[in-house]
Amino acid sequence: MPATEFLCQIIGINPQKFSKEENILLEAELFTRLCEELEKFYKEKFKKYLRLIKIDGNKESAMREDNLVYCVVNDILSTKEYTLTGIACYTEIPEDVIYDASLGSNKAPSALLLRRIIELHRSVRPELYREIIEKMAMEYLATNNISNLE
Repeated sequence: MPATEFLCQIIGINPQKFSKEENILLEAELFTRLCEELEKFYKEKFKKYLRLIKIDGNKESAMREDNLVYCVVNDILSTKEYTLTGIACYTEIPEDVIYDASLGSNKAPSALLLRRIIELHRSVRPELYREIIEKMAMEYLATNNISNLE
């Protein structure tokens, strides 16, 4: 199932009711929010480290953005379900690019790399994504005072 359908299913949106252009915008919005939530997740996970290095808020935000792929790749590896070679094979991205991401040396990954890595991560950590999407839906509903999405 494509990621957008999965996300829409969880929050109760029927993507078939939207035009192709609207679905592209919907996917971009969901992906952006998903990345923001993953950054928050990893910020919490590395809270002690961030406190130790005492950097200001702007640098911390830039550091989280720069290291999102690093965190996600290493989280995939920590599950032991995939190796670097397996991640490269699944994502159809050269292994040296995945290796650089795992070291944190790729500070500006392509959108394709980020998307494919997140799709793989979603398959090995489905509970994390379910929590994130449910949180996004609750925030959306609370912000817009909507009781039911169609």
